[in-house]
Amino acid sequence: MHIVLVEPEIPGNTGNIARLCAGTGIELHLVRPLGFSTDDKHLKRAGLDYWHLVKLHYHDSFADVQQQYAGAPFYFCTTKAKHSYADIAYTSNSVLVFGKETAGLSEALLAANEEHTIRIPMQAGARSLNLSNAVAVVAYEALRQNSFADLRLCGSGCPEGADTI
Repeated sequence: MHIVLVEPEIPGNTGNIARLCAGTGIELHLVRPLGFSTDDKHLKRAGLDYWHLVKLHYHDSFADVQQQYAGAPFYFCTTKAKHSYADIAYTSNSVLVFGKETAGLSEALLAANEEHTIRIPMQAGARSLNLSNAVAVVAYEALRQNSFADLRLCGSGCPEGADTI
């Protein structure tokens, strides 16, 4: 599974998402330009000491991601979608695409992929969720649908031989 952040702007969000990816084995793709330096202390702090567990890829354009993963199902997260994220049947190679914090994904990208856009239901009047929270909501639904493949349910504090909480 893959999470793609198109031109992320806030290092803390990207760091939180990187930590999610480290804990789940989901690959993280960052599409340039980034709104921060990858040496940013807030990015590193949010990711804590998990960076060595992140399968991290950098891309110069979103077209590079599309070309590299041609044939994989892409889902574009936006507040403007008709479909709920929970109504999608995700696969283990799904590509979950999120836009930058201030503007989301481009109108052209959304229009070209309208049938593959998804949203998280919210109350009227709420503009959007925090990017790292939105990524977590969608990613865990996709993981749940794939039976949390390769993930232990009790984490690093499991008693020997336990596989559930």
